[in-house]
Amino acid sequence: MEMAKQDKDTIWAELLHFGLNMWNDQPVKEYKDFTPYELSLISVADHLRFDEDVWRRVTGRMAETGMNMLVIDVGEGIRLKSHPELAVKGSWTIDRFRAELDRLRKMGIEPIPKLNFSAAHDIWLKEYSRMLSTPEYYRVCEDVIAEVGEIFDRPRFFHLGYDEENWKCQRFNLHAAVRQGEQWWHDFLKISGFAEKRGMRPWIWSDYAWDHEDEFMRRMPRSVVQSNWYYGPRFEGNTDERVKLRCEMYGRLSDAGFESIPCGSNVYGCDGNFAALVQYCGKVVAPERLKGFLMAPWVATVPYMEKKLLESVDQVGAAMKARVKGS
Repeated sequence: MEMAKQDKDTIWAELLHFGLNMWNDQPVKEYKDFTPYELSLISVADHLRFDEDVWRRVTGRMAETGMNMLVIDVGEGIRLKSHPELAVKGSWTIDRFRAELDRLRKMGIEPIPKLNFSAAHDIWLKEYSRMLSTPEYYRVCEDVIAEVGEIFDRPRFFHLGYDEENWKCQRFNLHAAVRQGEQWWHDFLKISGFAEKRGMRPWIWSDYAWDHEDEFMRRMPRSVVQSNWYYGPRFEGNTDERVKLRCEMYGRLSDAGFESIPCGSNVYGCDGNFAALVQYCGKVVAPERLKGFLMAPWVATVPYMEKKLLESVDQVGAAMKARVKGS
């Protein structure tokens, strides 16, 4: 298609959830305007909450649109040989999952693994999530990164998460932990090193820089791909200093020498963020450091959310076409 000819090196990615045990380690009774069913999706479960038919329809739409990358939030979705205790009822076998990766590649979609090692989003690690910064924790993290990397055939990127490690994001949990200062850096560099030594480039969310900008710019390795994220409607002219910082961070990361894959959404913030994201980052991120764009709907891969998932793909498709016309 036209995009493939004119912009073949640009990443147009979607984040889809395979596993969902990320947010809360116990049932959440009330949060914002979530329905009871939506609350169940952000709470831990002993079974896989994933619909293969929805997945296939969404990835099919991605291929039709010309999108070329799928970031798969693996979580508890695969029964790993190294740590089968992390699986839940319905977790896929490795052979079954590898067959799906082959299907995606034949469709022109590059699959990239994501496992979130933020203390705010690591419920999928089960009891090991309560062993932060211990030899046992490091051993398990290295094991799962190595095995998932092998399952994905040593992909060029491995998304490690690392977002929102703060008290607010864990306030509904039975167990909350926040690494700070040298401990955060020690663990991050150790975990990212597990990926790098196996030939996979670390990829993370950039929000740690919002509160530790000087330190982040000084200590974060330039080999780590950055996904700053902002889901609101306006990228310029904001008077809220916090919002202004989030938007400006796209350009600041570029100026500091980081390669980026900016992230937007069609669910949180507003339902029209992605086109503005692509337009804005095209202006403030140096072309040689702008590797592409990532759409993160942040909803489960289930029938209840299918409409939003398909809409997210369509919004990426619209942004792709607009970028070609504007080039």
